[in-house]
Amino acid sequence: MARRRAGTPFLRQLSLLLLLHLGGTLGCASVTVSPPIVPLGSAVTASCTVRRELCQGLGQGRVQISWMLDRKPVAGSQHQGPGGTEVSNLTLPRFNHTQARLFCCVEWNGTKQRVDMAEIRAGYPPAKPLNLSCVLNLNDYGLTCQWQQGTNSHLPTSFVLKYMGSRAQAVTGCTPRGGHSHCTVPRPLLQLYRQMEIWVSATNALGTAESEHLHIDPMDVAKLDPPTLQSIQSIPFQTDCIALAWDVARGTKHMELQCELRYRAPEDSAWALVSGIIGQAGTAQRCGFLFGTQYHFQMRCRRSSASALGSWSEWSPSRNYTTHEKAPTGKLDAWWGAQPARGQLEVQLRWKAPRQRDANGRVLGYRVTLSPRRRGRDPPTICNTTRTQCNFSVPAATSRVYLSAYNAAGESAPTEVILLERTGQPLAGLRAVPAGERSLWVHWEAPLAPVTAFVLEWQRVAAEPGHCSACWQMERDGAATTALIQDGIEPFQRYNISLYPLYEGTVGVPVHTTAYSQQKAPSHAPKLHLKRISKSEAELCWEPLPVEVQNGFITSYTIFWASSITGMASATVNPSLSSFAIRGLKRSTLYKVHIMASTAAGSTNGTSLVLVTTVLDDTELQFLFLSLGLVFVGLMVLLICFQKNERMKEQLWPSVPDPANSSLGKWVPAALPQEPLQSLAARESGPAAISTVTMLEGEPGKQPAKEHPALAAVPPALPRPYVRQEGPGEPVQYARVGGAGYRGQRLLPQPAPRFYENLRGRGDGGGGGGGDWAFLEEPPATFPLLRVRIGGAEELHECRAD
Repeated sequence: MARRRAGTPFLRQLSLLLLLHLGGTLGCASVTVSPPIVPLGSAVTASCTVRRELCQGLGQGRVQISWMLDRKPVAGSQHQGPGGTEVSNLTLPRFNHTQARLFCCVEWNGTKQRVDMAEIRAGYPPAKPLNLSCVLNLNDYGLTCQWQQGTNSHLPTSFVLKYMGSRAQAVTGCTPRGGHSHCTVPRPLLQLYRQMEIWVSATNALGTAESEHLHIDPMDVAKLDPPTLQSIQSIPFQTDCIALAWDVARGTKHMELQCELRYRAPEDSAWALVSGIIGQAGTAQRCGFLFGTQYHFQMRCRRSSASALGSWSEWSPSRNYTTHEKAPTGKLDAWWGAQPARGQLEVQLRWKAPRQRDANGRVLGYRVTLSPRRRGRDPPTICNTTRTQCNFSVPAATSRVYLSAYNAAGESAPTEVILLERTGQPLAGLRAVPAGERSLWVHWEAPLAPVTAFVLEWQRVAAEPGHCSACWQMERDGAATTALIQDGIEPFQRYNISLYPLYEGTVGVPVHTTAYSQQKAPSHAPKLHLKRISKSEAELCWEPLPVEVQNGFITSYTIFWASSITGMASATVNPSLSSFAIRGLKRSTLYKVHIMASTAAGSTNGTSLVLVTTVLDDTELQFLFLSLGLVFVGLMVLLICFQKNERMKEQLWPSVPDPANSSLGKWVPAALPQEPLQSLAARESGPAAISTVTMLEGEPGKQPAKEHPALAAVPPALPRPYVRQEGPGEPVQYARVGGAGYRGQRLLPQPAPRFYENLRGRGDGGGGGGGDWAFLEEPPATFPLLRVRIGGAEELHECRAD
């Protein structure tokens, strides 16, 4: 039940729409527009009348009428009309649409329903047809006329070709089909050999326009078949003239014709026209042709009685003819370079091929001689070539050579080439500017001295050097200050240009400039390299671009750098530089850098270079490495010191033995024969002191004293140290000096040995005079402080008195 209730309103709306539609068809509402076609921009009025009794389902309330122009609502006025009708009027003050639909709508339950519609069109009156022309076809004698339509009127327009003959009554000739702008009047409607008035009429809802009226005889506009060129030949006695024979088409032999002849050489851009050839058929002559040149000839005709509107036939098929040759004429433009070598003069001679008007045919070659040709004598030839340059050697005193060109008909008069030195005054203000994609204008200042000619040279700049032998030209006008270069110029290529002034008797020193005929952005940018980097600075370098990829003059390089912390920054670099230092960078930061190369015509970006600044710069790194080195050395020294602990202690803190605890203090021999201890009373009151111990070197040449024979026979007594024992807690004094390096010693006075003396080794008068003291016992190893190192010996083994 719920679904049925939900579908009921939709069915009611659908049935109402059907009823309104049927009602509208049966006359529920009607829309009138006055007028339905109006000039564009004018006012339009419309009226909609609704009959309630015919519009079922509207209810008893008042009918609300509204308007829509296409999909745009427009407001109108509404009132009640006669017979219970509702009327709404609408005025559009300015209708700017070429075509639109106007809908009348009624409102039911808040929804607008269309009940009727009218179409409105707007436009302009038809424009005047232009350029009416007609041609009579002699095959079927139909007159075909064509024209051009005027401006678009935005309204349906019909065209009709009309004509009026001797009957003075306008007749419709033909109507174009498919929107074309031409049609054909059939032969039965035409009056040949009589004047006819023909025009085109254009008509639409807003008016009619007519083209210009043509007054023609259809035969005057007949399009004839083209004539035929029979033969062409040179006139023997007039060598620059030709004679040609021609014939007309078969269907035009009974007509008096007017014909035209045209011709041109392959290198000519335009045809040369010869008019005024009258006759049905025959011959024609023409002079002024170049010798040895191929020409293309064509011919066309029309009736001679035809007016200016008469139609020409098509041009006949081309016929080619080459005029006969004669010997070349004129002077050759020559340019030279000379350099002495091994008593000879090396000459590089170049020249320009003669123009066609001077070549008089096909040039077979060129000849260079040292003297001009005289009657009955041919000078020796130093160069014979088919090219436009020649290198040869002549005697050093040679100042001129002679150049000539020859073809199958003969040889030209020789051109004298004077080998002048290049020491004259140079010109000033040389510059070159583009004249086109493949040409250059060269300008210079007028010279102070009179000049006979100028020579321009240009060479393409490339990584691999080359030489273009034909890239030069001579300007014969000595007063000229400009010249146009067109040969061998390519866009986006650099050219070196040199200018030589030719004075009377000398050649000026050249001046140079460079130029491009057209520039564009470089093919690619240089590749960046990192030269040096620190914590706040990075130095970049790059290789200059090869000239082949510059495509113009490099005006600047631009360096861009950016990081994730800072924004993009840039700097412009002079094109003469190949390195740049970026300053003010942040330490330990990643940067992306790229370079842009620019010309006057554009710029090209290079690939990115990624770099990271350091934490420290070079000075800080050096200081850090020096500090670390010093710390390392210190640690090594300490480590060595710890490893050599005992020796360092001995050097810094000597170990003094405690005599009370020494083994010597406790060691007493078992018996002390013949050496009773002295009493304490006999001992001197003060401690004894050795005043001086002197280490003496042996005298040179002095032999040590020999031992006494008696002593030598007696075995040496065992060394017996001197020992004095004190009471408890009293220090023990001892002394011991030994070493093999002793040579003498100041002795204590005899005979007064002290209580601490060891008399064991004392001689008794027979030991070698002088009473030397000798200590024969080995030094103990337990007294390090008493060791004396002499001459590198660890210990002293003996001590000798002087």
